[in-house]
Formats: sequence, structure tokens, C-alpha cells
Amino acid sequence: MRHPLVRRLRHALLALLLAVAALIPLTTVSAQAAAAPGAGPWHTSGRRLLDAQNQPVRMAGVNWFGFETSNYVAHGLWSRDYRSMTDQMKSLGYNTIRLPYSDDIFKGTTPNGISYANGLNSDLQGLDSLQVMDKIVDYAGSIGLKVILDRHRPDSSAQSALWYTSAVPESTWISDLKALATRYRGNSAVVGIDLHNEPHDPACWGCGDQATDWRLAAERAGNAVLAANPDLLVFVEGVQTVNGKSYWWGGNLAGAGAAPVRLNVPNRLVYSAHDYATSVAQQPWFSDPTFPANMPAVWDEHWGYLFKQNTAPVLLGEFGTTLQAGVDQKWLAALVDYLRPTGTAGADSFAWTFWSWNPNSGDTGGILKDDWQSVDTVKDGYLASIKAPGFATGGSGGGADTTAPSAPAGLTVTGTTASSVSLRWSASTDDTGVTGYDVYRGTAKAGSATGTSFTDTGLTANTSYGYTVRARDAAGNTSAASAPVTATTSGTGGGDSGCTATYKVSSDWGGGFNADVTVKNTGTTATKSWQVTWTWDGSRTISSMWNASYTQTGTTVTATAAAHNGALTPGATTSFGFGATPGGAAVPALTCRAS
Repeated sequence: MRHPLVRRLRHALLALLLAVAALIPLTTVSAQAAAAPGAGPWHTSGRRLLDAQNQPVRMAGVNWFGFETSNYVAHGLWSRDYRSMTDQMKSLGYNTIRLPYSDDIFKGTTPNGISYANGLNSDLQGLDSLQVMDKIVDYAGSIGLKVILDRHRPDSSAQSALWYTSAVPESTWISDLKALATRYRGNSAVVGIDLHNEPHDPACWGCGDQATDWRLAAERAGNAVLAANPDLLVFVEGVQTVNGKSYWWGGNLAGAGAAPVRLNVPNRLVYSAHDYATSVAQQPWFSDPTFPANMPAVWDEHWGYLFKQNTAPVLLGEFGTTLQAGVDQKWLAALVDYLRPTGTAGADSFAWTFWSWNPNSGDTGGILKDDWQSVDTVKDGYLASIKAPGFATGGSGGGADTTAPSAPAGLTVTGTTASSVSLRWSASTDDTGVTGYDVYRGTAKAGSATGTSFTDTGLTANTSYGYTVRARDAAGNTSAASAPVTATTSGTGGGDSGCTATYKVSSDWGGGFNADVTVKNTGTTATKSWQVTWTWDGSRTISSMWNASYTQTGTTVTATAAAHNGALTPGATTSFGFGATPGGAAVPALTCRAS
């Protein structure tokens, strides 16, 4: 009677040994799988993108457009199989595809421009546009690529300034975004949705107008997306004009620092900018005598500061050029360096998707040449140092420094002349050491210093200027701004001609208001420029200004003429406007000074 017990013990021991043996390789495989970066879903921490294992990852990809056009499908399928195209992207070291689309594809559109000859794209026959998108997304995911879905246009006819049109209202926009978020819930290949491509004038940032305030619209849409699929990243582009200063469509995120997008699900927001070269349009910074050395300050001002201050990750969602002009070649080389080479910065870098994979982008061309097969090796070569195949971090990886220096304290004015202001401040502290300071006159960068003093020159006599200072470290982290100071240059400045300014509230909805200011030259000679200054009776903040730039120190605002409206003949008038919060402001007394 003892043998059955012995047998049972032997069987139990054997079963235990087999179970242990079975667990060892499974545990090893699981650990190896967890070690590979890129597993979804993704989230954010400060300026970093993190995968499901909290490993830092870098998006380094291309835009493959076509779903937003009247073909209702990614372009090039008239020449190649979609799997061959996607395989080639991966082989070149791109790890992300940004897929533009229009809301037309939610109407059951039939794709056109797909070749099925010789077995090409055979599994796409009979599918509608969304079903073809499913196929591309699934195949990209199967070979380790990620996808950003980009709501590029309300319909296939043209880009729109605002996120809605009379034919595609905001309700449709949000409904379609939610449908897309729901469709790809659980599909780890889709990391996020870009809510709307290139908002531009009259779109504003933080003006409070429900019809034009892109920041508020992005919050409404972003929260709707996350309610449907909380695993997605929400990509929010900039606008065109902030505080009277214009930039590329969708590229101006200068207002996001003071007025951030607020989402109900934390760690899902990624800001996205666009930036282009002269093959798209000429801009004043390209003709600056210091070009291309001036470009990092331009990028810092409009979008880079959000990354450098560890506010949020930044995706440069579109940038491109034909590379035909020498200035464009210098621009791209400087931009690649600014985006931080993977070998040195690892995943502590800007994310990016180049415009475009397609060769049929008229003002930029693409990575592919016109035969849809050959690679433009020169253009592709410029991007080599910032690629991240397989989301490998390289370089400093997850151990990178993301701690910003402390804000400079004790900013004071130490002297003024008719054309200069001298400043001094206390040194900032940082875990790895401060390497320099950037001095801002209003919202414009006046210059940099390695020490704790700076003299701003070339100023106008008898004029008030506002200043702040930011510290930066070797990793490119930038501190918050110092407390502001105001200085007034001495002297009369010679040719003052005099002016007056009148102020009129055009709308007031309690939470905010808009106002128009008319400036008139009351002198006997033409003006070169003018400034209007006022002090409010309560705590109010400018949210946007057009046809002028401004500085605000406490409740005092100084508006300065734009380049196009500073010159006024005697008796001539011009105007500028602004939005501010909250409403209910009394009309202040205005001081106008012309030069």
C-alpha cells in the first residue's frame, strides 16, 4: 500500500520539475521581448516619448500622403505594392509613417490609382479607403513600424485654415476623430492622431474665441479622442500668428508655453510643428546676414522651447525641401543638427517625420525619385544622423539629462543710454552646470551671454523695453524665464513726430475680450515706427495681438509697430488689435510715442 503514495510523490516531483523547466525559457523570451524598445501603447514624460516598458523611444519617419486627395489612398500604389513600399521605408531606417487623410474617407470612398497588375496589391481589391488604411497600418505594425494618423483636410479639395468648414462642421470633425480612435483601439501600430493639419490665420492660440481659438478646439477634440481610446498620443500643431508674429502654417507654438493644451488623460500630449525651406516660401530669417547661425533662435522661439524646457515632446511633423538652393542645403544641415543626432542624444531628442516619402510633392520632392523606386540618396543622407531604426535609443538614451536649470534671479537694469540697456542677474543652478543665458526683449531673443550680464544695443531713444532671461545647460535644457524688468532708454531720439492712439473694445464675453487701437501721426514729418503703452486697472493678460508686437510687464502693455505699418505720413492712421483675458476691462489711458 506504500507504492501508490511513492508514485504520487514521484509524479508530483516530475510535474514540478517540468513546470520549472518550462518556465525558464518563457521567462527569458519575455525578458528579451520587454527589452526591445517600441512596444505600445506609448506615453510621455516631460519631453520624452516612452514605450509600454517605459523605455525612451524616438520617432524618425516620413509622410506618405494620398488618402487626403481625390485618390482616397496613399500615392504610388499605381506603381508598386504597398508592402514593398513599406519594406523600403524600414530598410532605409525610418520607423514611423505619418498618414494624412481627409474626412471624405469616412463616406465609404472607393480608392482609385491602385494597380493590381501582376499581383500588385491583390489583397486591396474591393476595399474602401478605410479598409485599405487598415491593411497599410497592419502591415506597418507587422514589420515594426509605427503610424501617426494625420487629419490633413476636411475634404479632398483643399487645406482649410480652421478645423471646420461649412460642409464639414466641428461636430463631424470630432465624430470622425472618435471613429478613427475607436477603430484602432488595441492596435499598437497606431501611436496617435494629429488632430488637424496646419491651422492658420484666422486661427489663434488662446484668444478665447470658440470659433477661432485652436487651443480650445484641440482640447475638445483631444479629449474626445482619449475618451474613445485613452492609449493614443494626441498631436497638436501650432498656428500661424501668435502675438502679431507670423510663422509657417501650423508651426507657431509660441503661445503653448503660457497657454498649454489641457487633456483629461495625462501624459498623452505631443506638440507638433512644421518648418520649411525657401523651395516652399521665402521668409525673412533666410536673408538674415547671420544665416544659418540665426536659425536655432528662430526654432527656439516658435517651437523648440517646449522641448528644451521639458514641457512636452515635440514632433517636427513636416519639414522638407527640393535641396536645389544653397540656402536650403544650409537650412537642412542646421535643422538636422538642432533636432539632435541619435548617436549623441539618443532618444532624448525631437521626434520627426520628413515631408515627404512621395516624389510628387511639388515644392519639396521626396525621398523617392519620380520613378517611385529610386532613392534620393543626397536628401536621405542628410537625415542619416537622426534616424532611429527600431526605435533604438543609441547615445545617451534614457539616462539623458532632462532637468532644466533654475530660473535666473535678481534681474536688474544696471545702466541705459539713448541706444542701449545694460542688465545683470544672479547665476542659475543646474545638476550638470549652466553653459549660458539667453536674453529676451519682449518675445524676441536679443542675444546670449556666457556670464551674468548683457548689454542690448541698437535701441531707440526714449523708449521703454521689457526684458527676461533664461538659462540653458549642455543638454539643451532651458529654464523658465526670470522675473521681467522694464528699462527706458535716455534722450529724445531726434526726429520724434508725435502720435495719438485711441482704444475701442470690439467684443467682450466676460471670460475675455477683443479690442482695436487706432494710431494717428499727429506730427509734421513721417514716422519710422511707433509705440503705444497703457496700464490696465486690473490683472489682465494679452493672449494674442495682430499688426503689432508687444511686451507685457505686470499690468503695463507696450505695443510696437509691425514692419508693414510703422511708417505713417502726417495725418495718416493705422490700427492693430488684440485679444486679452478676462473681460470687463475699463478703457485705459494710452500713451503714443513715434520715432
